[in-house]
Amino acid sequence: MIDYQLGAIEARFADLIWNEQPIYSSELVKRCEKLFDWKKSTTYTVLRRLCEKGIFENNSGIVTSVISKEEFYSAESRKYVDETFEGSLPAFIAAFTSGKKLKENEIDEIQKMIDSFRREV
Repeated sequence: MIDYQLGAIEARFADLIWNEQPIYSSELVKRCEKLFDWKKSTTYTVLRRLCEKGIFENNSGIVTSVISKEEFYSAESRKYVDETFEGSLPAFIAAFTSGKKLKENEIDEIQKMIDSFRREV
């Protein structure tokens, strides 16, 4: 299982890369200076950490993702459900929806997902 965690600022930085990739590291430095008020060294430090985690790679000054944004957040979500709800998706959904009225279209969407899972079994 993927075991990544990002802080709030790392997540914003990662989103920037996912949205702009492939991106030159020099362009990334310029964007981070404007968006986050970072120095060049800060950008490269955060980039290096995320590359070490296996999320991105920097080859010859071109930054790309190793895993997609969807793969990353899917793995993070599964880990959260596993750790917090002992892997029980129904327990997670019950907790998530308690005190919140679902809209009709949300119920329909969830039902479609359940129906597609039933066909796979």
